[in-house]
Amino acid sequence: MLELLVVVAIIGLLAAFVGPRLFGNVSKSEVTTAKAQIEAFSRAIESYRLDTGKFPDTALGLQALVTRPADAQRWNGPYLQKEVPLDPWGNPYVYKRPGIDGRDFQIVSYGRDGTLGGINEDADLTN
Repeated sequence: MLELLVVVAIIGLLAAFVGPRLFGNVSKSEVTTAKAQIEAFSRAIESYRLDTGKFPDTALGLQALVTRPADAQRWNGPYLQKEVPLDPWGNPYVYKRPGIDGRDFQIVSYGRDGTLGGINEDADLTN
């Protein structure tokens, strides 16, 4: 019985040391995934602009990359292979036209908390 308690204690200690490192990497991978998706959306929007001569309006959003808008004469999509995914935290990406600071467009993920602002995993990610 004593040997079993020693084994359980050792497993508990290992879990205490390994667990935080494992979950820390999960949050880093979510941020990396969101950045990669935003970059892919940016490239798809540039392709959309080259084909149609303009960027999608804010009202059309990222859905214009998958479904042909009624006013897009030279739309040559779909520009994404699948439907527009949610960000890694289950929230929709936000598309704005025009973007801030003179950008043509902006794609935003509000991070883990899903609200404007924040730090670390809660920080906003944008193109």
